[in-house]
Amino acid sequence: MRYTPVALALSLAALVTSSVGYGADRQADPRAAALIAEGRSELASGQVQAAIDSFEAALAVDPAHTPIYLDLAEAARQSGLQGKAIHYYREALERDPNNLAAISGEGEALLEKGAVEKARRNLAQLESICGGECEETRQLAAALARGPQATVLTAEAITPDPVVTQN
Repeated sequence: MRYTPVALALSLAALVTSSVGYGADRQADPRAAALIAEGRSELASGQVQAAIDSFEAALAVDPAHTPIYLDLAEAARQSGLQGKAIHYYREALERDPNNLAAISGEGEALLEKGAVEKARRNLAQLESICGGECEETRQLAAALARGPQATVLTAEAITPDPVVTQN
């Protein structure tokens, strides 16, 4: 009973100091910012794997910076790994549940994966947050209007290489 006021005061101090990081957008560590810029330029020039490497290095330097997850998700989508992209978008949404870019990107990745109804749920969520006027809503609505892209597999793409074995 004697330690109750002290314990409450320490708990309150810990609560206040731990919630400070959630109050406002914070800047990335300068080393991470340099790696992010490098990754974005590599992604723009079509070097997807090099961009992923840069983004992962930035994530190792500053794991609390949410935009890194969005960049990783975009790189994963460009390399055809929609499932991994969805994972990164959900990581960003875990940190910031109302991140419009993450909701829209996840919806587009879901659509690319063929999950049209889930993508429509993301569109409804975007419309409830910012209406039909924000860029993310228009972008996801346009992707839904185009519909999922059908993957075409040709016979040449799956032709096995001949293997010669000796008995």
